[in-house]
Amino acid sequence: MKELFVSGRSLPEAYHKALLALHKHGEITDCPDYNQKQKECSMTIFVEEPFAEPMISKLFIGGHADLEQYRQEVLDGILDFRIGKGWDYTYHDRIAKQLPFVYAELRRNPDSRRAVIDVRDWKEDTREGNTSPACLQHIQYFVRNGKLHCKVLMRSNDAAEATFMNMFAFIMLQKKVADELGYEVGSYTHRANSFHCYEKDFRLLESYIRGITSGENITYEYEGFYKELMEESRPEIEEKVRQLKINMGLEA
Repeated sequence: MKELFVSGRSLPEAYHKALLALHKHGEITDCPDYNQKQKECSMTIFVEEPFAEPMISKLFIGGHADLEQYRQEVLDGILDFRIGKGWDYTYHDRIAKQLPFVYAELRRNPDSRRAVIDVRDWKEDTREGNTSPACLQHIQYFVRNGKLHCKVLMRSNDAAEATFMNMFAFIMLQKKVADELGYEVGSYTHRANSFHCYEKDFRLLESYIRGITSGENITYEYEGFYKELMEESRPEIEEKVRQLKINMGLEA
């Protein structure tokens, strides 16, 4: 299984390099759990300046409303009410319970190597019949040279459909932690032990590669443009969540 490493100053630059590397060097392997093949490698993606512009890639499933909803899911827990009602967990629920420790530890010792959030719940994620164990395994924060750096480990990451949204949301979480502790945002490192594209998405990956190599602009500015679009989508998301609660019998 190939080990690949890419780096970039901005989030889109690093993400696009990861897609190119997977396309060029990934190996075709079987994926019997999903009855198809996949292109796969192990990938480490290093983002030097996570908030460098342009910050948004056009190469992900969905649009500004989907990205805003996912950000709210991870940071605000807007779908935590689904736990025990079809969902076994949310990233927010598991992360939020451990953030107080991270804050306390980095206040106790800013040089600590112990500021780790374990997202994997081995009892739940290995339970017989569990078909959706957490892909995100753990997050570790380091304060170095006056900045808060973030290291993320994924056991599995869908390169074509999930990676950009994952990275964006985890970077927003990194900023939340940095702001709470009074530090600047440092580098972001995203490690996926299985960085893959399913066979059903091979054409989608090919379209991403054509976009990257075409020389066309495949990014958006976040501040002053995309951020405003995301914020404008909040009433729509709020109503969507409200309707879901009604359908589940949680609201009248």
